[in-house]
Amino acid sequence: MKTLTFICILAFASNLFADNWPRFRGPNGAGVANDPIPVVWKNEHFKWKVKLPGIGHGSPVVWEGRIFLLCADEETGQRTAVGLDAKTGRVLWKTPFKAAKHRHHKQNSLASSTPAVDAGGVYFSWGTPEALTLMATSHDGAVKWKANLGPVKGGHGFGASPMIWRDSIILNNDQDGASSLLALDKLTGVLKWKTPRQSKRLTYSTPCVYGIDGRNDELIFTNWHHGIPGIDAETGQVKWENDVFGKPAKERAIGSPILAGDLVIGTCGFVTKLKHIVALRPNGLKMEEAWRIEKSVPHIPTPLLLGKKLFLWNDQGIVTCVEAATGKIHWTERSVRGGRFFGSPVAADGKIYCAQSTGKIIVLRGDGKFEVLAVNDLDEQCHTTPAIANGMMYVRTYGHLFAIGN
Repeated sequence: MKTLTFICILAFASNLFADNWPRFRGPNGAGVANDPIPVVWKNEHFKWKVKLPGIGHGSPVVWEGRIFLLCADEETGQRTAVGLDAKTGRVLWKTPFKAAKHRHHKQNSLASSTPAVDAGGVYFSWGTPEALTLMATSHDGAVKWKANLGPVKGGHGFGASPMIWRDSIILNNDQDGASSLLALDKLTGVLKWKTPRQSKRLTYSTPCVYGIDGRNDELIFTNWHHGIPGIDAETGQVKWENDVFGKPAKERAIGSPILAGDLVIGTCGFVTKLKHIVALRPNGLKMEEAWRIEKSVPHIPTPLLLGKKLFLWNDQGIVTCVEAATGKIHWTERSVRGGRFFGSPVAADGKIYCAQSTGKIIVLRGDGKFEVLAVNDLDEQCHTTPAIANGMMYVRTYGHLFAIGN
């Protein structure tokens, strides 16, 4: 019996640490993992630190013991797709691509997109005024296909990340003007569907998949001009669209939509103006507004659902804990003084981790009670969201990738 119990424990532990992190903020963009990551980081918790062949703000993704990310040379515009060994940090391959250098917001980079990965390949995107590129490689870095999806219009620079739905690569192509939502065949790069629409602002949010009983899978996007729509994942047809963000100011959707049970939750705003977080609840095949909050709402960071609580970590480090089902605010507290937050919070083993721009990783309780558990300093500029897999947290700074674990 003891032997059987031990085997069961080993099997559970193996499953616990076997999860992949296949896109921005992990499975369906939820940002939640079971892996117990150290709270206070000591020297023995730093498993490796690797200098990257370029800079960028896109997050790493992880699949079956390998890490993938996109780097860029800010002087030449060259983009470099990179694959690393997750256990050692050794760079396994790096594939450079010529691309135009172009103007972007000072807080953006030329490699702000997070790749997507599955068993069949890795999918990278980047945009210039001349071309929006979506590319597939093998896990060993061999290029499988490369698609030019037309120019990108928007002075702040590109930052949208792809996601995978079944045999399709989905990409948000909302720009300053003529825009579209896109699905490409992940094996060939051939366009499967294109949903044209008129946008007013370049958008950075990554869609998620909404699937409940009685409805086909819908892709949830956010955009200032279109609000929150549900797109049929198979055909690209607009199933519904709720204009919930208003039109008085030129706002931008940067944080990504998330799900809370049957609720769809999205954010939008402008850095010096009003910001909104809105929850939609299904009523038949339609969606209706369930609640909204317009104070201390994040502009860039994506909200985090942990249990029944929703955590809104805004750009200045003020965190609001909300009852996800009702929008009731439980508390609003400052996590740390000074600095900005350009990455999004993630959760590991019930604790919340978020990277400050100066490289401090703030750790909070995730049980609904406010407490700062630790402030861990990487001492490098950091605009990214951590990835969690294999019992490790992978954090990208401006020039390095760190692995932290027990």
